[in-house]
Amino acid sequence: MHGATDISDMGSKVFLAWVCFVASLAGVLFGFDTAVISGTFGLVEAQYALDKIEVGWFASSALVGAILGAAVSGFLSDRYGRKPILMLAATLFFFSALGSTIPPNFQLLILARLIGGLGVGMASVLAPLYISEIAPPKIRGRLVALYQFSIVVGILLAYFSNWIILGYAPLGSAVGEATWLDKILRGEVWRAMFGSEMIPSGLFLILLYFIPESPRWMIKNGQDKKGYEVLVQISGRASASRELVEIKHSVEQLKGNIRELFRPGLRLALLVGVGLSVFGQFSGVNIIIYYGPTILEGAGFKLESALQFQVAIGMINLLFTIIALWKIDHWGRRPLLIGGMMAVTISLVIIAVQFSLGKTDGIWIVIMLCVYMASLAISINAVIWVLMGEIFPTRIRGRAMAIATFANWGTNFLTAFLFPWYVERIGMGAGFFTFSIMCLFAVLFFYKFVPETKGKSLEEIEQYWAERRSTEKYSN
Repeated sequence: MHGATDISDMGSKVFLAWVCFVASLAGVLFGFDTAVISGTFGLVEAQYALDKIEVGWFASSALVGAILGAAVSGFLSDRYGRKPILMLAATLFFFSALGSTIPPNFQLLILARLIGGLGVGMASVLAPLYISEIAPPKIRGRLVALYQFSIVVGILLAYFSNWIILGYAPLGSAVGEATWLDKILRGEVWRAMFGSEMIPSGLFLILLYFIPESPRWMIKNGQDKKGYEVLVQISGRASASRELVEIKHSVEQLKGNIRELFRPGLRLALLVGVGLSVFGQFSGVNIIIYYGPTILEGAGFKLESALQFQVAIGMINLLFTIIALWKIDHWGRRPLLIGGMMAVTISLVIIAVQFSLGKTDGIWIVIMLCVYMASLAISINAVIWVLMGEIFPTRIRGRAMAIATFANWGTNFLTAFLFPWYVERIGMGAGFFTFSIMCLFAVLFFYKFVPETKGKSLEEIEQYWAERRSTEKYSN
C-alpha cells in the first residue's frame, strides 16, 4: 500500500521508461527499413538488369509510401489516436518485409517497398509525437531523442545484418534446382536481407499492446479521466493535476484546424518545422545511408569491405547520437543544431575535394565520412525529432507534424531518386559540394528562426508562438 502511495504521489520512472522505450522501437524499424536497402543495390541491379533511373526508383520507392504515410498520419492519429496508427505502421512493416523477401519480379518488390514506406511515414510522425506528449518537460529532449537513438540502432542493425548475411551466403551458389530457402539465403541473398526485418517488426507490434494511449490525445478527445490516470502514473498526482488544467486550457482556447498554422506566429512554427525537414535531407544523410556501400565501391573498395566500413560509420553514428541524447537537455537544441551543422558543412567540403582530386583510394575517405556522420548525429539528426514534437500546439500537433514530415519525405525522395543520375553526370565531388552549399544555408536558417525549447512545457512553447503572433500583428 505504501508503494502505491509513492507512485501516485511521485509517478513511476519505470513506467515512463517502458512506454518511451516501446514507442521508440518505431525508430528501430524506421532505421532498419531505411538502411537495409544499402546492401542490396548491386545485387538487385544485376539480377533485374536495372538502369540508373530504375536504381533510383528502387531506392526511393519506399519514400513515396513514406510521403503518403506521413500525409495521412496526422489526420488518422488526431481522429483515432496515436497508438492504433502506430500499430497499423508496425503491421505494414511486417508485411513489407515478407513481401520484399518473396517477390517473383521487380514490380512486386517495388510494391512491397511502397507498403513498408507507408509504415515508415506513419511511424516517423507518430513515435516522436507520442513521446513528446507523454514526457515530462525536464527530460523531454532526452526521451524524444531516444527515438533518434533507436533509428541509429536500427540502421546499425541493418548494416550488421547485411554484412553477416552476405558473409554467410556465397553468391550465386544456390540457383537452378535449389530449394526456395536456399534461394533466399544463398542464391539471391538480398531477399534474406529484406526478410530479416520481420523479426523486429513482429516484436514491435506485440509490445504496442502493452502501452497506453497518449494522455494529451485522450484529454483533447474528452477522455479526461483516462488521460489523468496516465499522467498520474508518469509524474504523480500533483503534477498530473497541473498538467490536466494546462492541457484543457490549451485545447479549449481554440479548436484546432489546419488554417490556424498559416496565421501569424504559428506560420513561423510551420516554417521552422518544414525548414528542419528539408535541410535535414539536403544534408545528404540518407544518401550515405542508402548509397554508402555504392559510394565506397566507387572509391575503390570491394562490396564486402564497403559493408564493413558502413558498419563502422554506423557505430560512429550510434556513439555521437548517445552523446547528443546525454547532452540535449543540458546544452540545448540550438547549440547542437547550429554548431553541428557547421561541422557537417566543413566535412562535406573536404569529402567533395577528395572525390574531385581522386584521393579516395585509402582510409581517409572513410575517416571523413565518419566525421561527417558524427557531426550529423550530434546535431540535426538528434534535434529534428525533438523540435518537431515540441513546436506545434496540442490541438493540431498531429496534422502539423504530418505537414513537416511530408516535406521531410518529399525531399528525401527527390534526393534519393536523383542522386545516381546526378552524380553520373556531374561527378561525386560536385554532388558533395551541392550538399555542402545546402548545409551552409541551413546554418543561417537555424540561427535566424529556430527557438530554444529546452526545459519548457509544451504549453509554454505554445505561448511563445502566441506572443510571436502578437508581435507580427503589431509589426504589420
